Amino acid sequence: MGALPVSIDPNVLVGFGTGDDAAIYRLNDELALALTIDIFTPVVDDPYQFGAIAAANSLSDVYAMGAKPTAMLSFVGFPRGTLPWSDLEQILLGGAEKAREAGVEVVGGHTVDDPEPKCGYAVVGTIHPDRIISNAGGRPGDVLVLTKPLGSGVLTTAIKAGKLAESEIAEVTRVMAELNRAAGDVMLAVGPHACTDVTGFGLLGHLHTMAVASGVAAVLQSSAMPVLPRVRELIEEGVVPGGTRANEGFLEPFVDWAEVDTTTRTVLADAQTSGGLLIAVSEDRAEELVARLKEAGTLAAAQVGKLIEGQAGRILVQP
Repeated sequence: MGALPVSIDPNVLVGFGTGDDAAIYRLNDELALALTIDIFTPVVDDPYQFGAIAAANSLSDVYAMGAKPTAMLSFVGFPRGTLPWSDLEQILLGGAEKAREAGVEVVGGHTVDDPEPKCGYAVVGTIHPDRIISNAGGRPGDVLVLTKPLGSGVLTTAIKAGKLAESEIAEVTRVMAELNRAAGDVMLAVGPHACTDVTGFGLLGHLHTMAVASGVAAVLQSSAMPVLPRVRELIEEGVVPGGTRANEGFLEPFVDWAEVDTTTRTVLADAQTSGGLLIAVSEDRAEELVARLKEAGTLAAAQVGKLIEGQAGRILVQP
């Protein structure tokens, strides 16, 4: 990304410079667009659920910015002649119906012949230029609140290895397909300083990016982390996705561990699909945020750490 030209358009309020979840482009003093795109290979075998998860994952970037999604475009890679056309139909249907659950229409898209299936969405949202929630607004003393449990990367790898029962597959599928819409609405009502969604770079990776952008350090309480069932057991059996191992390697220079076991370290670096929001909120509003998230029925509402003064991007993980 360093080789790309930096935007000189003053209407680009958020670009790729801070590694944020979506770009923000100002149309006028009252209206800006939130723009994002995401795509990945199948994380579950069910094509309908694959499409639904892809849509939920893409929408999360807009929710994390405090924006309201307004329209979506699909992008699908599909192996013509290898899989039945009904699978493509189900992928698109799953995404379209998840979009409608969010109150959004999929208004078009593009499909290419690809030996490996892929699905993703470009999402356009709207927001007031003065109400953007970026990953760069965190302040020392902010409490970090997480809205979904961790471990989807390990569990989807376990699905591919045939190590999960149908009930366990259904549970992780439900978590990944869950919209972050309710969490985003609660966040906006309480008023956070910063937010990001937890996806491929894992909790630690996305927190590191937030901390760098905000010019702060962070401390995490590993025992406070919500974690999906069997994740630790599977890690100890060696069921760990390559993306998670890559995250661990990248994060090594930026994370200090205080007597935290290796399994927990992997959990915190696990590459998530359609994870929750990680919200930085002032300490005096943290309890209200947690209470409202629980009332809204989010899958988690856990206070997992704080932002602190220190070297930007540095993270201390305590037991």
